[in-house]
Amino acid sequence: MVAVSATYPSASYTTAYSQAAKPATTAAAASSTPTTDDSAATSVTLSSEAQAALAAKDFATVLAEAHAKLAALLTEAGRSTPLETGKLAVDLSSLDQRELFAMASDDSFTSDEQAAAGLEMQRRFENALSGPAGVAQVTGNFTALYKAAAAYLDSLGDEEKAGADWIAGRAAITEGIKQLQSDPKTLPDTGDEDPVQLYLALVDAGAAQQQQDIADVASSARKSLDTLYADAIANGKAPTFNSKTTVGTYIDISGLASRTLSAIALNTDDKFSAAESAEAKAALRSKSGAALLAGFHSAAKSSDPTAFSQNIISIYSSMSAEERQAAGWSDQFYQTAVASYESTSKLTQMFAEAGGDSTGFMSWMGK
Repeated sequence: MVAVSATYPSASYTTAYSQAAKPATTAAAASSTPTTDDSAATSVTLSSEAQAALAAKDFATVLAEAHAKLAALLTEAGRSTPLETGKLAVDLSSLDQRELFAMASDDSFTSDEQAAAGLEMQRRFENALSGPAGVAQVTGNFTALYKAAAAYLDSLGDEEKAGADWIAGRAAITEGIKQLQSDPKTLPDTGDEDPVQLYLALVDAGAAQQQQDIADVASSARKSLDTLYADAIANGKAPTFNSKTTVGTYIDISGLASRTLSAIALNTDDKFSAAESAEAKAALRSKSGAALLAGFHSAAKSSDPTAFSQNIISIYSSMSAEERQAAGWSDQFYQTAVASYESTSKLTQMFAEAGGDSTGFMSWMGK
């Protein structure tokens, strides 16, 4: 594990919106549950079953599988390297965190491949904190942000956890959470090894890892769809988006990453048919609705009356501009969530000053 200012280790950690079943080549590793405790940020960690399955593999097997997956991705993309002018040119999301660490740390990979793995690690780490950081920016409470970082670090593989950087970073996070118990609205004094404060510094400096260009995402999506169609035809059945087909092969794209679906739905370069764009839009609407519903149910179990608005802020903050556009999440929607948080917080404060508490306020509101 290395400093976030360079490349930071990763695990599958996304929001309820972007977390979904990956394509067939992707290792399913994460489960998603929005949480409203301590500023209601959405968090995702690997299930205990997934972590056990990953830990059961020896590192030599992980290394071999990383080589095989990367080779397949490069072949599909028609490339010899995963980098293009220093940026990721291949989607590495199908590699689990141990495979990615193997790719970044083992000399059997080329320097370009190691650098690409580092960029993907950085991207995943930043995505892990983007939602909770968005909430912290509105609420001023850093507790959930530090807890999200702790959950993220704890989901990494044993090989990474054995490194000095991971140990120092996790210790800083532990100290940060301790300090925040008494002063949740002041960034803790945790030293230079604190990955949360390194991330916030990068964001403030405008140096956070950039998303893969949406045009490149669209090109990869086009190739992926064409491969699915070709496989269906090779099996003697016509590809179709009709899930009830009995004579064709149903092409289910709901498992594609949200940014990939966004590229298909927006279709800015006219790479996709109207049917493909419509199917991607439907999948995004389904994900968006599921994320809101999960956020609502999570908020309903919380004693914090601002929980639902915080969950919306977290989800919105973790989405790219293209994802927001394709899903219909406007700036006005975000501002409404912020206004809801602020007004409810003020009402709760007034209720407390009148002699009540947040639990009483929730009861008074009929919860």
